[in-house]
Amino acid sequence: MRPDSSELASEPFRETGCYRDTVAYLQYLDVERRLSPNTSQSYRHDLDALLRFFFEADVLARDAGAETIRQAVIQIRKRGLSAASVARHLSSWRGFYTFAIHRLGYPNNPCAGFKGPKLRRKLPSTLTPDACAQLLDSRAAPDVIEEDAILARDRAMFELLYSAGLRLSELTGLNLLDVDLKAGEARVTGKGSKTRIVPIGKCAVRAIEAWLPWRDSLNRKQEKALFLSRNGDRLGQRSVQKRLDQWADKSRLGQPVHPHLLRHAFATHLLQSSGDLRAVQELLGHANISTTQVYTHLDWQHLAKVYDQAHPRARRVKSPGTKVQEGE
Repeated sequence: MRPDSSELASEPFRETGCYRDTVAYLQYLDVERRLSPNTSQSYRHDLDALLRFFFEADVLARDAGAETIRQAVIQIRKRGLSAASVARHLSSWRGFYTFAIHRLGYPNNPCAGFKGPKLRRKLPSTLTPDACAQLLDSRAAPDVIEEDAILARDRAMFELLYSAGLRLSELTGLNLLDVDLKAGEARVTGKGSKTRIVPIGKCAVRAIEAWLPWRDSLNRKQEKALFLSRNGDRLGQRSVQKRLDQWADKSRLGQPVHPHLLRHAFATHLLQSSGDLRAVQELLGHANISTTQVYTHLDWQHLAKVYDQAHPRARRVKSPGTKVQEGE
């Protein structure tokens, strides 16, 4: 159940017009745009910071100008927020003013044209195909899987994360009827409540098939979820994170593994093999292809090798004094 927007802003300015206008915007995000609870909570947090500044500066939201926003940015920067967090705050504020102009009669958007801090986009870390195999196969012997329902469940979850490139929220949101094992596909609800169909590989299908009898024995509450806890409840995101951390530790990978890392591995390995950026975008559920393009930069050595092998006039650049053989 979604939290009530009216209970999330700070108490001192609860009765101000600024507060009521931002609540109207938050309700618009929840009801009309149907943003995920996590995204809505981020907007609430960011707008709460702006309301706090307006209250302390004795400024009305509709009267704010570019200088007011600049001072608000300075204030949140003093809190030690990263450049990415400051940029997110600005984006939330800009969205509120766009709404306020169209729905509430505000005269202008003081955030329009306001440039936030320049961001350096970090490349996501990933796992090699061999590391993924080590992770998924090391605790997957049939005799082990059959004697422990939780191991069977975990294997099915982690195979599915890697096979379909799911977000953690998409995995825990899956219901039994969302998965068609005969067709090898699943219906996934992603960000913004958008649904997409994703293929499921053979290894994931077999793992889910091994889990389903255990699921039936645990499902004493007629729960619709595909993945259940020992008590028969829908498995939560934090539980999945903990189980994957334990699984990775016992697999002796030598590095921490989180659910999103398997999504990164899915995207990277698929893009390396196919080179089809648009297909990877669709499978990941990215609204903008620029989000998917980050995976084109993950493995330069792989791309350089492909270039050397495929381009008719490609040659490795050698250090001075080193002879380059034709076709090398």
